[in-house]
Amino acid sequence: MTRYTASHWGIYEVHADEAGEPRLAALTGDPDPSEIGLHQLDPAILDTRVARPAVRKSWLEKGPGADPHLRGKEPFVEVSWETALDLVAAEVERVRRTHGNEAIFGGSYGWASAGRFHHAQSQVHRFLNTAGGYVWHTASYSLGAAHVIMPRIVARMDDLMSQHTTWDVMAEHTELFVTFGGVPRKNAQSSPGGAGFHRVTPGLQAMAEAGVRFINIGPCEDNLDPVCRAEWIRCRPNSDTALMLALAWQLVADGRHDTGFLATHCTGFDRFLPYLTGEADGVAKTPDWAEPLTGVPAERIVRLAREMVDHRTMLNIAWSLQRAEFGEQPFWMFVTLAAMLGQIGLPGGGFGAGYGPANTMGTPHRKLPGPTLSQGLNPVARYIPVARIADMLLNPGAEFLHDGARRTYADIRMIYWAGGNPYHHHQDLNRLEMAWRKPETIVIHEPFWTASAKRADIVLPVTTAMERNDLGYSSQEGFLVAMRQIRPPFAEARNDYDIFLALAERLGLSEPFGEGRDEMGWLRHLYGQMRGRWAEKGVAIPEFETFWEEGLVDLSSEAAPVVMFEAFRADPEAHPLSTPSGKIEIFSEAIASFGLPDCSGHPEWRAPREWLGAPGRAEGMLHLISDQPSQKLHSQLDMSPHSRGAKQDDRELVHVNPADAARRGLSDGDVVELFNSRGRCLGAVRVNPAVMEGVVRMATGSWYDPQPDGLEKHGNPNVLTQDVGTSSLAQGCAAQSCLVELRGPINADARVTAFDRPKLLTA
Repeated sequence: MTRYTASHWGIYEVHADEAGEPRLAALTGDPDPSEIGLHQLDPAILDTRVARPAVRKSWLEKGPGADPHLRGKEPFVEVSWETALDLVAAEVERVRRTHGNEAIFGGSYGWASAGRFHHAQSQVHRFLNTAGGYVWHTASYSLGAAHVIMPRIVARMDDLMSQHTTWDVMAEHTELFVTFGGVPRKNAQSSPGGAGFHRVTPGLQAMAEAGVRFINIGPCEDNLDPVCRAEWIRCRPNSDTALMLALAWQLVADGRHDTGFLATHCTGFDRFLPYLTGEADGVAKTPDWAEPLTGVPAERIVRLAREMVDHRTMLNIAWSLQRAEFGEQPFWMFVTLAAMLGQIGLPGGGFGAGYGPANTMGTPHRKLPGPTLSQGLNPVARYIPVARIADMLLNPGAEFLHDGARRTYADIRMIYWAGGNPYHHHQDLNRLEMAWRKPETIVIHEPFWTASAKRADIVLPVTTAMERNDLGYSSQEGFLVAMRQIRPPFAEARNDYDIFLALAERLGLSEPFGEGRDEMGWLRHLYGQMRGRWAEKGVAIPEFETFWEEGLVDLSSEAAPVVMFEAFRADPEAHPLSTPSGKIEIFSEAIASFGLPDCSGHPEWRAPREWLGAPGRAEGMLHLISDQPSQKLHSQLDMSPHSRGAKQDDRELVHVNPADAARRGLSDGDVVELFNSRGRCLGAVRVNPAVMEGVVRMATGSWYDPQPDGLEKHGNPNVLTQDVGTSSLAQGCAAQSCLVELRGPINADARVTAFDRPKLLTA
């Protein structure tokens, strides 16, 4: 009987090698499996594991708040589990009694496990809620702006992602596929909860074979499979809104915008039109107006508008476009442009938001609720948008705006983090370093000695997905997986659940937290709940013991083609959207009522502070694109041979246009320093004609590794990106608005130490 496990990168079969040791193989039938997850059992990653509970030396000797400037710089003392648990429980109790639960920030980014029970975010939030609550975060770094703007104009992002038109429908009906930012395979290798069969590459291939024409708009050409034979329209980073406005203007000038669809399925076009034509502000958003902003010839903009309206066109947008200053605007204008074309709800037409960022979009599988550990109710109302962590820590009591409401930052005394690596996701890491000194205590659950773990006060070693039993399920990925434990826990690592249960016992909360169940008791309970819910929806699955033995439930019989918004198009009154008007809101009365200085009631062009068109930009400054890596997920498994093999001498690659490289005398392999007023980092040059002139690209995810003088030597671009909100509406991550300078080639012989353990002492 084949055994299985699941990860973000897919479902894997578990086999034995010649020595009888477990090894992973791709799931049989997966047309485009990800190689990343195959390295989860690689012995090389053990060198970075946290073996035993460890406490920062000063904190252990002097107590909470001791020498916070030494976080990341001094040794840890390894202690027993009993000692570590006593320390953590006492600190949770001290903070909540002395300062209240609003002084505890429960950090987690949710990528700790594909398993639904051992999901660190659920575990830490359940524990903290049981203990009286915590300050929480909302939205995500990936979609901070979209999570706020899209529900107000069309639908929640989660709802959009679950109903994208399927790849088979596009292969049959789409004639023209226009994508702003490509459809990068590297991003689509994963899904939260675990990818099933990977569908992006075969989906694009089927469309190409069917004769679909592809146009890829943006600063990079290689984010779309070569099989698509796409036309590449070079467009300056952050200028997509201007291009979309010019396309919309051309539709109106030609009298080709769909006035019927705009009248019956949308609201507010009449409020937006005066801005588009220039009647409102004296600036008509013509192709000639857009050309100097975008770098796209006006003649090509005119032709593109006519091509889109003359064909069954699917528009696509990459999530990276809203990770920029005023990132709400490209998504709002994108939906507006699709509405003006009038093809929303038609087979093969409309829009996707977007194809490529994760494997899920374009799935034919039903949305069935998975096994979910209840997090309980949080009595604390205070929260932050996730990308505002440093702001909160640095400015306790300060006001901030979010989604039309005025809120205040809490005074955080304790961070309890389980799942995720803030020293990967956050921007302006030098600023985060200062903010990270503010709390009196930082507790982190981690399998690995990441930069975040090295900057904690107490580090508790936790298991990986290979070292525990779980239920693997990602909604709409088509499989339910029995994730049976593959190998014993490393050294003294424990499951998050067992750690929190032990803490709950010390706080007198074991019954409400654990409900008397062990790991397998919880798996049976969660499976039974899910099985009952699915039965009500007509989906039958076996009893738990049969499922646990067989290992896999295939839900492909529930799959069917999907056309996004088909029912809404057919009858908008019977099938309204979840927006205030029930229609697509080109003008939002709600957003207009907020009176925000940086986001009005309709989509508009707002020039970022940092982009290639910025006035006063120093000669030679380049626009940095910091994108998702291809050989790891965010920073996960950066220490694996697969990830390190894509670097040069352990330094991240910097992709540079040939003209920019020639002007600086750079060649492949040269070490360069990227810098701006926020920070400095090293990288190794890769001359790449697929990156447009004036732009450099450096993938995120290399573990933060600064020298004492502040030079980051591994190649983490988030020492350069700015820590500002997209706008006062969403306060999302604006990493893609970033200018840098480039110096080199230089001699850099400093060894990368990101994967070294900190100095460890014995109690």
